Amino acid sequence: GHAMSGFLNYLYARMYEGELWLRFEDTDPRKVRPEYYESFRKGYRWLGIEWDHEKNNSDDMELFYKYAEQLIKAAKAYVCTCPPEKIRKLRALGEECEHRAQGVDENLHLWNEMLAGAFREGEAILRLIGDMKHQNTTLRDPALFRIIEHPHPLTGNRYRVWPLYDFAVSIEDHLCGVTHVLRTSEFALRDELQNYIRSLLGMDRNPIYIEYSRFEFKGTPVSKRKLRAILEAGMAAGWDDPRFPTIEGIKRRGILPEAIREFTITQTGFSYAKREYDWSLLFAINRRILDPRARRFFFVPNPVKLIVRNAPKLTIEAPYHPEKKELGVRRLTAAGEFYIAGEDSAKIKIGEIIRLKYLMNVRITGKEGEAVSAEFSGTEVKKDVKIIQWVPVGESIEVKVLVPGPLYLNGDINPESLKIVTGVGETAIKDIAVDEIVQFERFGFCRRDSEDEYVFIKAHD
Repeated sequence: GHAMSGFLNYLYARMYEGELWLRFEDTDPRKVRPEYYESFRKGYRWLGIEWDHEKNNSDDMELFYKYAEQLIKAAKAYVCTCPPEKIRKLRALGEECEHRAQGVDENLHLWNEMLAGAFREGEAILRLIGDMKHQNTTLRDPALFRIIEHPHPLTGNRYRVWPLYDFAVSIEDHLCGVTHVLRTSEFALRDELQNYIRSLLGMDRNPIYIEYSRFEFKGTPVSKRKLRAILEAGMAAGWDDPRFPTIEGIKRRGILPEAIREFTITQTGFSYAKREYDWSLLFAINRRILDPRARRFFFVPNPVKLIVRNAPKLTIEAPYHPEKKELGVRRLTAAGEFYIAGEDSAKIKIGEIIRLKYLMNVRITGKEGEAVSAEFSGTEVKKDVKIIQWVPVGESIEVKVLVPGPLYLNGDINPESLKIVTGVGETAIKDIAVDEIVQFERFGFCRRDSEDEYVFIKAHD
């Protein structure tokens, strides 16, 4: 979601020779982590998104307080000490609470008490005087400030009264000279409120809002609330989980920034209609970009031993790519014992001739327990013969591949959303660098995830 929204804003700004702001909306200390800032910067740099200006909303706390006091003195805001449940109920009914009638002096006193620490978290908020009968419920005396007793990664414990999103963003859009706001449609009801806040503060320039439906992918929640619940339940190790629709997650999975950019341009746009994309659309673009550049290797999942009688010892040079000679070759030496995929072992029939790719043909003569027996049947390429990948026994390494699946199935968390496939691979796999994306033949495109072990993450077929 952040990747696609980032691209839409970036491309729109460049198309019209505008300037792009990267602004951190960090006025809820409980939801902000120290790594939050650099994580976004790194993600956008990886995507190739360049911004012209950068700012943290938390840098303007004193200014927010000044504007809050301006609203109180203009009798446009009041301090409310109603319990949260009562506030929710009265807003739903469109009814005012008793604190709305407080005078300016009393509200200023209570506001200063909030700042000084006389109230605890949840005991008092500053509310805007809106219209309690308004059809747009965001205008029914919304909260502007609340107390949060939690240290902030940048300001520590200096502040305890923090502005809510609508107040902070209304002011920041004005201060930054924002002319166009591109965002998802769940913010649409807030446009009127933010314009109203600016009008009360004498800020007469409002941005043009361009809103579009939220980016949804089948089986994958984009809601931070749902993703955070998965993290807190211990079902994922971090925001870079390859099943997550985060920039870190899709990068770790092996999706290229060029693919995300092309997908955003060709498949998305400024539509209000709700859309749910299929991952296969993004995978198809990624596959097309990867195919001409990814090196090929043999990986045998769930290996079964194949013993070939009368097989000569052969050394071959197998190309890293069938069409890109410049990618080079790797040498494979084999005699009569091989590993083949368990799935291939289950499907081949006695008497059938199969070809070990680039090497030789063999005729299957038997299946005994955990092994398959065969006899050498020449090296010439034959038509209509099944070709399979293989790894020589004695020249193999253990390989593990994480295979991400949908996080949700039929609305419920999928307990099998991350599968682990173990197998063996050719020794040339040792030379694959961390983050390099390769193709394991007849298995899929995979990105190396670990330097210490041969652990890969499957991007897609």
